Amino acid sequence: MKLGNEHLNVSINGPVMSCMLNRPDSLNAFSDDMIIGLQEAIKVASENDEVKVVVLSGAGRAFSAGGDVKNMGEKVTANHLYEHVGELNRLVLMLKDIPKPVIAVVHGYAAGAGFNLALACDQIIAGEESKFVLSFAQVGLVADGGGHYFLSKLLGPYRAKELLFRGEPIPVETAVEWGLVNRVLPLEDLEEGAMNYALRLAKGPGRALGMMKKIVDQADKSDLATILEQERVTQAMMVSTEDHREGVQAFKEKRKPNFIGK
Repeated sequence: MKLGNEHLNVSINGPVMSCMLNRPDSLNAFSDDMIIGLQEAIKVASENDEVKVVVLSGAGRAFSAGGDVKNMGEKVTANHLYEHVGELNRLVLMLKDIPKPVIAVVHGYAAGAGFNLALACDQIIAGEESKFVLSFAQVGLVADGGGHYFLSKLLGPYRAKELLFRGEPIPVETAVEWGLVNRVLPLEDLEEGAMNYALRLAKGPGRALGMMKKIVDQADKSDLATILEQERVTQAMMVSTEDHREGVQAFKEKRKPNFIGK
């Protein structure tokens, strides 16, 4: 099966699937082909046991400018935008549902829905010159791609509204301070550093990492008693896995474990 298309480059290198947004002339603004291609790639990554981690990045000068503003206005009907955002919503849910870590590697601008696409991933690694902006208000739109949800969850309602209302960029240092970015690397080290991190996660206990992702993402929608019970049930499942047995044996032998994701 051929993955990717004109607007999305997809490759699988060992345990890592790399998905690169590929519309550099438009700062990787979203197209229908790009979103559909990402959906297909995430589906394959979810079903392929050899893929342990997904890395999402952008070609050219930026991660993504989000919506293709140049082709909006009279060229885009309400019905087309409704369907387009529906496919974006489907992609965001797939990123949250895949039981594997997804890393966004951001350089240049992550703007609008491009910013929100990064927030839908599990980790954000950014170049030190990166900037983040929600520019919807500047073109008379509301945020899409989960922006209202992710920012309210991460920053609280007041700061989320500030970002949405003002539509002004924040530098990567502010994004780190606010807990939006996990780590910052020099631009020349960004690709290699992100891949090294992805490979490190790929060597981890895949099933356990997938369940951690699921429980953390459900924590804000559940009460403590529900999460405690989910941890209890999941732990009973994990104790019978090969990875748990390997981890215990490696601990006893004072060596690094060799997890296989089972």
